[in-house]
Amino acid sequence: MPALPLPGRAEGAEGAVSAESTESGAGIRARSARFWAEHWESTGVLDLGQATDPRAHELERRAVLSRYIQRVHAAGTLPPAETGLLANSWRGKFHLEMHWWHAAHFALWGDAASLRRSLDFYASALPSARETARRQGCRGARWPKQIGPDLHESPSDIGPFLLWQQPHPIHLAELLRRADPAAALDPTLVEVVEQSALCLVDLLRPDGELLGLGAPLIGAQERHVEDRSRLQDPAFELAYVAWALRVADRWRSRRDTRDAGELTTIARRIYSPLRADGVLSTFRAGPAMERSDHPSHLLAYGMVPPTGTIPAAAASAALDDALAEWDWDSTWGWDYPALAMTAARLRRPETAVDALLMPTVKNRCDGAGHFPQRPGLPAYLPANGGTLIALALMAAGEDDGPLSPGLPRTWGARHEGILPLPGPLTEL
Repeated sequence: MPALPLPGRAEGAEGAVSAESTESGAGIRARSARFWAEHWESTGVLDLGQATDPRAHELERRAVLSRYIQRVHAAGTLPPAETGLLANSWRGKFHLEMHWWHAAHFALWGDAASLRRSLDFYASALPSARETARRQGCRGARWPKQIGPDLHESPSDIGPFLLWQQPHPIHLAELLRRADPAAALDPTLVEVVEQSALCLVDLLRPDGELLGLGAPLIGAQERHVEDRSRLQDPAFELAYVAWALRVADRWRSRRDTRDAGELTTIARRIYSPLRADGVLSTFRAGPAMERSDHPSHLLAYGMVPPTGTIPAAAASAALDDALAEWDWDSTWGWDYPALAMTAARLRRPETAVDALLMPTVKNRCDGAGHFPQRPGLPAYLPANGGTLIALALMAAGEDDGPLSPGLPRTWGARHEGILPLPGPLTEL
């Protein structure tokens, strides 16, 4: 499989400069000033200036700096590495399970074109992803975890068994469609959505009349690696797959295809993420929850809109349990936006703000706007992107929901050009 072309701007693109350019420093500075002025004036803004709470000022600071950092590091034709252009982290590869965290905010904050650029990667990678799916006995395209421009997946005892990157192209394409309805008829995106969904269907595990997710797999928490040959039904992935199949079915319905409705019928058969006792935990059935690294089960009611299979009370209890009992020093920068999204979906604004600003080592935002994670990782773009996604939900809410469900009413929050996130889907 040939490598992807190196990222670059098409000839004649706005601001394009050839390698042989002799443009002066003053010219470059002037062009940069024009670009950033247009960028800030034409995209979304969150105004918390009426609030006297110092937390509001800090959230505004993180939002502005994160938008700058993400536009510099994450708006190209390839998904970025977690450290962007600052460090050669994770062996120089980008991780597709992180692409949603890097890029979803572009569509929410009025910069859909930056999301569209990176979605072209999936079209270029389709032949390789189809071959991976074929080897695994599936239709469609199976997206890898850790990969480079050559499309070769890095050897790993986790990557080939990780699942949550598979619905991401569907989710990202849907966010783009909401920002730009013409995307629904883009044949490239239509193919990426369809092929991603077909593979998800074939990855489901029949269990009588119901469907689950079977071994071998590793959940988004990336624990239980030694048990990957027998793990099944991680809660977040059950919710995410069921929701993504319904979204992909909407894409079929808009094109009036003969098989519209089929994916929703399949999604209805997928197990509820809850344990038999009604608790939202890492797995529907399986190992006890490890209270370190990512509290990934909370993504099932936050990153994933409510699907009707998780009562709000169960999600709220899981959030309170994690806040009280988790080993937060073991977490990563996107975990705090994940908490904030769950709290916002539950209409708990104080919890959302406190979660997004939790004072832990990996949730520190330095003067430049970066979230250092540990020595050798001076930046972490999923934290910046996640902050912007969470703030969009906290300010603009979800479809048919209240404004500012994740910000205190006393703050007088205002926003312009920020889109709400998807809310609960009605049936086709």
